[in-house]
Amino acid sequence: MALAIFDLDNTLIAGDSDHAWGQFLVSKNIVDSDWYQQENNRFLEDYQTGNLDIKAYLKFALKPLADNTISDLLEWRQEFLNSVIQPLFLTKAFDLIEAHRKKGDFLLIVTATNRFVTELIATALGVNDLIATEPEQDHTGFTGKVSGIPSFKEGKITRLNQWLTNKKYSLDGSFFYSDSHNDLPLLERVDNPVAVDPDDILRAHCLNLKWPIISLR
Repeated sequence: MALAIFDLDNTLIAGDSDHAWGQFLVSKNIVDSDWYQQENNRFLEDYQTGNLDIKAYLKFALKPLADNTISDLLEWRQEFLNSVIQPLFLTKAFDLIEAHRKKGDFLLIVTATNRFVTELIATALGVNDLIATEPEQDHTGFTGKVSGIPSFKEGKITRLNQWLTNKKYSLDGSFFYSDSHNDLPLLERVDNPVAVDPDDILRAHCLNLKWPIISLR
């Protein structure tokens, strides 16, 4: 049994759930719309160019969790899944997941997007487990801070290694599917790196190293 590891955004779904959640909050006037949309777009551009300040971004992205009640957040998240995320699901992504399932592989999403946004998506995709950036919580709800290390760039390796310490699995024979050059640290650690509809930087890297490139679109 091998680990089949997947990035989420623009890999298993045809969009970025983190950015889309921000746009959803804007559309419902839950946040200061003009400013929030501008910042949300700026952080996405920084991510795409490889210049994202993850601490600054998470301070921005997790604040709406702290500013609203759990009951409201859960209601909005379900609406977000139904209206925004489900149209982004990809038939070929479900086929890829099922192919690994039939081989007996363990299905794992490792994403930089926070768990609150991604846990329902991971369940809908039918994967076995999820490693995501963890929003801190206390007895009153979300604090707006991060718990532990964000699963971003090298942080994906750290979080995966932490996960492996309590599991019977290893990286022997492992796969990792991603669209982003931000995931090169983990792509370089697995036995079978696969680029999925990659950005230009990752595509060039794959062509140089003769890594496989696939499309799920």
